[in-house]
Amino acid sequence: MLSSPDADPASLTVLHAVQPGDGGVARVVTDLVRAQLAAGLRVAVACPPGTSLSAAVRAEGADTHDWQAGRDPGPQLVRETRELARVIRTVRPGIVHAHSAKAGLCARLALRGTIPTVYQPHAWSFEAVEGRTASLARRWERFGARWTHRIVCVSEAERRTGEAAGVTADWSVVHNGVDVARFATGGPPGNPVPTVVCVGRLCRQKGQDVLLAAWPAVLAEVPTARLVLVGEGPDGERLRAAAGPSVRFTGAVDDTAPWYRAADVVVLPSRWEGMALAPLEAMASGRPVVVSDVDGARESLPPAHEPLCLVPPEDPAALATALGRLLGRQELRHRLGREAHEHVLSRFDVRRTGAAVADVYRDLAGARGTEHREPIAQ
Repeated sequence: MLSSPDADPASLTVLHAVQPGDGGVARVVTDLVRAQLAAGLRVAVACPPGTSLSAAVRAEGADTHDWQAGRDPGPQLVRETRELARVIRTVRPGIVHAHSAKAGLCARLALRGTIPTVYQPHAWSFEAVEGRTASLARRWERFGARWTHRIVCVSEAERRTGEAAGVTADWSVVHNGVDVARFATGGPPGNPVPTVVCVGRLCRQKGQDVLLAAWPAVLAEVPTARLVLVGEGPDGERLRAAAGPSVRFTGAVDDTAPWYRAADVVVLPSRWEGMALAPLEAMASGRPVVVSDVDGARESLPPAHEPLCLVPPEDPAALATALGRLLGRQELRHRLGREAHEHVLSRFDVRRTGAAVADVYRDLAGARGTEHREPIAQ
């Protein structure tokens, strides 16, 4: 057992362990790293090399460590856990903050409670799988909670989902936030044709297949409409094969803000989430959103928007009806966009998120920051 140099929260060293290294999780972590460095913390990040996250946090000035980790558990888990344990021994953090299921698995196996550990699921692992795999994931989340000093959920709904699965933990709910100034726009788009934009990894979670199933009905209502899918992922080839000429795929982009500004409506028909970042970014850009009623969606939207903008998941007919309604009513879109922007400005500014996470760290450092023990995995 070693005396910790980080017992004082003002001189805290934080290690973020992150997998995946792209998408919304990467943007959330980058914002947290920026805020923590500005507050004078020493910040290290362990994440897969060559990812957008690795480049972004290095540019911010964080101490960056390559961690070769895939998204899924498997035979490589032992190696991934040992590699993360070596990073932890090198950094000697006062707090480890693990983001998403794989990092949460490896970090807690490596640490087993020896250092204050924050786990942020960014949507629960057991929602992404079915059958026996889902049962095993729930069992692990229940077991792993004993090695977790705080679970940070990005919505009350995500916390309730964890509790319903039998996860017993000390909880904090910290809503995702966005840089409102970055996404601010000069006004409604001047598109020659009605344009719907979906920003997200091309994968089952984000539900682009549901959107493509709904799109013919949207075209029947608004024949000139165009759909833009922004992002890349494992379902890209299959989705491209199913799309018609009115659908454009951009591939991965470095900056999503111009695509929000180009949209008349932004849609995200997810099958599961914790609290999706893309709708918050779209609303910060002054755009109305249509989202599926999964964890975090109701907490994201202005309450008055729910009847128009919230649809059941995996329901192409309801999705098409909501999109057609907004595309056909320009003044309604503009009003909802203005209200959405004000809503995000007042409730989801990224500075609120950073301050709330800092409060979690301060609480854990004050309660448990008097000692530092080495991770168990060798």
